[in-house]
Amino acid sequence: MRLKPHLQLVVLPLGKSLYESGDELKHVYFPTNSIISLVSVMENGDSAEISVVGNEGLLGIPLFMGGGSTPNRAVVQSAGNAYRLSARLLREEFKRHEKLHDLLLRYTQSLMTQMAQTAVCNRHHSIEQQLCRWILLSLDRIPSNVLTMTQELIADMLGVRREGVSAAAGKLQKLHVIEYHRGVVTVIDRPKLETLSCECYEVVRKECERLLHYLPDTYDAK
Repeated sequence: MRLKPHLQLVVLPLGKSLYESGDELKHVYFPTNSIISLVSVMENGDSAEISVVGNEGLLGIPLFMGGGSTPNRAVVQSAGNAYRLSARLLREEFKRHEKLHDLLLRYTQSLMTQMAQTAVCNRHHSIEQQLCRWILLSLDRIPSNVLTMTQELIADMLGVRREGVSAAAGKLQKLHVIEYHRGVVTVIDRPKLETLSCECYEVVRKECERLLHYLPDTYDAK
């Protein structure tokens, strides 16, 4: 693969900002066991997560969609590692390799579905349902059932008050769905968590599987 020698493994600590709104994107990131949140920030400082990126995709879609920057902030939601690649190399490979071109466009479509469903969820569903959706989407992108996340950061991601997150997490604990202690969320009953979530999680999951799990030919740029 042409890109392999140029991939740099980097450590992404919790809360690290990879770029701010309006920044020129100089690299693309491929998370391995980390999760990156795309966050929309208002003029008054309020913010809300619009999508998450994990091992199913990449951070840096504007690089091959015709732009070089984004109005959103990218912040590490769950610490871990990622491979980093220069913007120039990704653009060149996107233009020259049809299979990579198609794969990245399918991923873009799945991310657009996630963004649209997040907007609907934030408008029409309870904080408890939103929290369930958010936990499930995060679990799908890490190799364990444990998330390291403060209530304050969860509230920022969901765009709600910290008290609301605390109450919702308390309900899930009483139902023995999760355990939450000192910024660590442990899921102990995932099937029940899925039943408590709204339909938004399932819509996003199915679309992601439809677009990304069907890969008739593995990308191999030689």
